[in-house]
Order: sequence, then structure tokens, then C-alpha cells
Amino acid sequence: MITELGKDPKNEIVFLCNTQTPIEIKGVKKVLYKLKRKVPQNAHRYLKQYEESIIHGQGAAEAAIALKNSGFAPDVIYAHGWGNSMFFKDVFPDVPLINYCEWYYNSSGADIGFDRIMPDYDRKALTRCNNSQFLQDLISCDLGICPTKWQKSQFPKELQSKINVIHDGIDTDYFIPNPDAEFKIPDSNVVLSCKDEVLTYATRGMEPYRGFPQFMEIVEKLLQKRKNLHIVIAGEDRVCYGPKLRNTTFKELMLKNLNLDLSRLHFTGGLPYKEYRKLLQISSVHCYLTYPFVLSWSMLEAMATGCLIVGSKTQPVEEVIKDKKNGYLVNFYDIEEFVKTIDEILESKVINNSIHNDKNQKIRMNARKTIVDNYDLKKLLPKQIELIKSYAKEEDDTNNTAYGKVIKIHN
Repeated sequence: MITELGKDPKNEIVFLCNTQTPIEIKGVKKVLYKLKRKVPQNAHRYLKQYEESIIHGQGAAEAAIALKNSGFAPDVIYAHGWGNSMFFKDVFPDVPLINYCEWYYNSSGADIGFDRIMPDYDRKALTRCNNSQFLQDLISCDLGICPTKWQKSQFPKELQSKINVIHDGIDTDYFIPNPDAEFKIPDSNVVLSCKDEVLTYATRGMEPYRGFPQFMEIVEKLLQKRKNLHIVIAGEDRVCYGPKLRNTTFKELMLKNLNLDLSRLHFTGGLPYKEYRKLLQISSVHCYLTYPFVLSWSMLEAMATGCLIVGSKTQPVEEVIKDKKNGYLVNFYDIEEFVKTIDEILESKVINNSIHNDKNQKIRMNARKTIVDNYDLKKLLPKQIELIKSYAKEEDDTNNTAYGKVIKIHN
């Protein structure tokens, strides 16, 4: 969005963040805010996440004050982060504030308790406190934006009226099918194409929240059943959501405990976008599992590329995928059913000598159509920009600004 806004020289865009990255966006001024301290070790456990948000909020607010003192007067503020916009209404009280409302924790019905460990009083109390910054953000903002209807439904009913559902959008001109694509496994001589049997899995972190342990159990059984199958896992050996293990990682744990043919199991690490697209393009089946939690872009990108998705029957996956229409849905914990479904798809490929047999080709086409119709960046980006325009303060006729001055905040 800020890339598009930055293309217009009439706009003045400030990107306020805490992350040192070499990325520069034309027409966008990047301003780093500093954190004065870390959360102390002896802080109350219930308050650690909230205190971290306050520290980010304080740093961002002080950077905003410096901008204000330099003469910068924004027309609209768009915030995406955990607490970094907490004090912006104290710095710019009359400036419209739009907050990206991605998640609100609940003690039941979503991620917490989905691991079959029912939350006790302590977990429920921690959950309540972890929502503090989200409540602050939503109460102080003029408008909230949420990427899916189900994620919006997790917020308190009393506040849902402030939230609009608009997904960030998928570049469907970039993520396209290509039957001639080839993917080379990094640091190896293995080259895979649509002619091969390839099961793909993409994730930011190898963690229970994204079903990594369950996927590895599926992998073990499929490698034993199908001697020509290659498994390609794109992602980092880390945890982005949920608790970490002590002294090991989930990847290390699964490699230790499962009987796996490592000659056909490939971990690529993080991939450049071009290579990631090639991987999706040669995929025979793409597996996506998640707790009831925030929806990954990777699933939508895979659908746009025409991947045949076998996903977990969890929200918000069910908001997008309809079983046997534009993908397949299986109970998250039903390892045998995942194996059976994927095996049947791969076997039909062998019988038909193509991943594009009639039944599954239609599902692939429907998957892409779902993204083009409902999640296409070309359709959603103008809506996002129009929303910002509608909330931006109107400039007088002597000022040639299109939307004026925008602050975009991110952790």
C-alpha cells in the first residue's frame, strides 16, 4: 500500500518502524524508533507482553513527537503492530488513526485449547492480559481493518462495528500456474518439475500452530508408501507463534523421533520470491495446516498458483476453501486421513500421467479463481487506498496533495 502511495509525488509518506532493514521504498521516508529498555525479567508474567507493547508505543510516540516538532503534520495514520500506535492519539489527537486488527485472543473456540490442553485459570488470566494492547488500539483508533471475517469475529462484539474486513491482497499476476516450471533444491543437484511427485509445505516457522509436527508424521507415512515422492519444506527452523521447546527445535525433534528418508525430504530454508513461486508451480499437492488462528498468505499464494491444497478443517481455512470444490479439507489431527487423501491424489497423477487429471484440474482452477475473485491485490489495493483517502483530513485548495501526509507504523 505505501509503495503505491509513494509513487505519487504529491504524497508524503513516513514509514515508522523499529526494524533495521536494507529495503528502501521509492517515495517513502523510513524513520526508525528506538526502544529505551527491555522488559525486565522480574516483571509480572501476565504483564510482560503488555509492557513490551508499551515500550514500543513509547518509542514510536517519541519518534512521532520529533516528526511533529520538525513541522510534519500527518493527514492520516495507519498502524500495524503490537502497541506501537498506543500513544499516537496523545501526539496527534485530531488525526484519523487506522489500525490493522489482526488478532484477539480467546480462551476457547480458537487457538488456545486447540492443542487439547484445556486452559486453566492461569492461562485464561494471561490471555485476558495479552489482549490489553489490542483493546487499547481498537478503542483509540477511528477504524480497524481485519483480513478475514473469522478473525474479526474473535474481537468483542461490542467493538466489531469499528472493524472493516479487507484482505491485504495477493498478486495474482505474479503467482500464476506454469506447467513448464522447474525447481532446483538449494545446495543439491536435485531438480524437480511437474512431472515429479512433489508434496510441498511452506511456513514462516516450523511450529505446532502451523501443524508442523502433524505434517512430519504425514511425511513419514507417505515416504514409506510412495517411493518416488519428494517432500519440499520451505521455511525457517524457528517458532513464530506459540511456545518454543527448551534446548531443541520442533524440526530437530521430529527428525530425531521419526523414520524419514532424508534423500527425498528437502528443507530449503527461506526462499527468494522467484524460487518460492517455482516451488509452488511444480507442486503436486500442497499441504497447509493451522490452528484456528491468523490465515497465512502462503495458502492464498499457493491457491493463486493453482496448487492442489489439502488443508486442515479449521478456521479461517474454511472461510476460503470448500471441501472438494477448490481444495480438500481434513481434520487437523487425522493423520491417516491426510495420508489417504494425499496418496489418492498422487496415485491419480500416476494413473493419468499428469497432475492435471479432469477432477483435480477443476479443483486447481477453482482454487485460483477463488483468489482472483476475492483476494486479488488489483481489486483490494484500490479499496484500501480509497479507505485511507476517505479518512484523511481534507487539504485546502492551495495544497496540491492527493491524500496528504501519511504515517505508516510497524514493529
